[in-house]
Amino acid sequence: MLLTIERLSLHADAVAHGPEGTVHVAMALPGEQIEGEAEGGRIAQPRIVTPSPERVKAPCPHYRACGGCVLQHASDAFVARWKAEVVENALSVRGIAAQVARVETSPLHARRRATLAGRRTKKGTLVGFHARASDTLVEVPECLILRPELMEKIPALHAATALGASRKGEVSFALTLSEAGVEMAAQGGKEMEPALFESLSGLARDHDLARLSWNGETVAARRPALQNFGRARVTPPPGAFLQATEEGEAALVGFVRAALAGADRIADLFAGCGTFALALADRAEVHAVEGEAAMLEALDRGWRGAQGLKRVTHEARDLFRRPLLPDELDRYDAIVIDPPRAGAEAQVREICASKMRELAYVSCNPVTFARDAQLLIEAGFGLADLIVVDQFRWSSHIELAARFRRG
Repeated sequence: MLLTIERLSLHADAVAHGPEGTVHVAMALPGEQIEGEAEGGRIAQPRIVTPSPERVKAPCPHYRACGGCVLQHASDAFVARWKAEVVENALSVRGIAAQVARVETSPLHARRRATLAGRRTKKGTLVGFHARASDTLVEVPECLILRPELMEKIPALHAATALGASRKGEVSFALTLSEAGVEMAAQGGKEMEPALFESLSGLARDHDLARLSWNGETVAARRPALQNFGRARVTPPPGAFLQATEEGEAALVGFVRAALAGADRIADLFAGCGTFALALADRAEVHAVEGEAAMLEALDRGWRGAQGLKRVTHEARDLFRRPLLPDELDRYDAIVIDPPRAGAEAQVREICASKMRELAYVSCNPVTFARDAQLLIEAGFGLADLIVVDQFRWSSHIELAARFRRG
């Protein structure tokens, strides 16, 4: 069956239309002619008949099997343009005409946080990323995305899998590079008992892990797993959210600082451990609101230990169920909001009803961002600036930052 690729889906699958309807095609690009047999509406291994001029040779030897990357067959220029167009198209569907000013792409070997999986096998252990649309694990000894410090800890993941994975289960390992080295947060392993605790403690020592947690329980904290947020040094809870690359974090923080440059009092909503709050506190008072109390405790300790920062207050609050109301929001000059993938519709509606005039919105989902942007624009805000920050190189994941101004 000869098909012509029309576009990419939001998950970066190529989309074509054949005699039996829509077909999704792996590792193909718009304009290409391909051949292949579809199973369940998908062609997993197409033959490229007419390649796109944007097609390149995938640089990673694991690419065809590993599901960690989905766009290595496309030029960097194509990937950046496609990610910008996804954002622009999501806004266009909502009747918003806007252009992405620039795309900030993190370099190779830059990911300082990643989640791998481990599984016991008849021959030993297997650690890696999942294959595309599969539960199969693919080992990635030559991964081009992860920081070398994370790659050096793969043997530790094998050892932890051998110690703590059940026969049929799978352990998820979140590796994070901190100032003190690599920390491991494992989920899905055997229940903790004294012998396992002792073995994992020895593993942390033998593999020089800064911190090791197992199913939420800290097993070893050999050194503080510090992260630098502005002038503050913060030790987040095990496995806590962190921007994926230092370069991506710098791009987002720089954008937010520029967008809110004139504000003296700022509300940071969905503040996490203080990525934005502590970076902004060198020139403004900040009130940080976050649903996870442990993250706010880490933020507060970091602020109290820093020099030269203005006052940072904090509040543990579920902003989906209890968004800040207009009279609360009106205490501040500006807002930075960085919600999860679901967006922040309830909170944005309260912002629209407030007197707020300056807003920086950071998002990891163009679709929910566009929904919230429509509400803001209908309330009199203008979309003043828009960028894409590509921390997840060669993936379909898209992050963005936008500045809104009213009046």
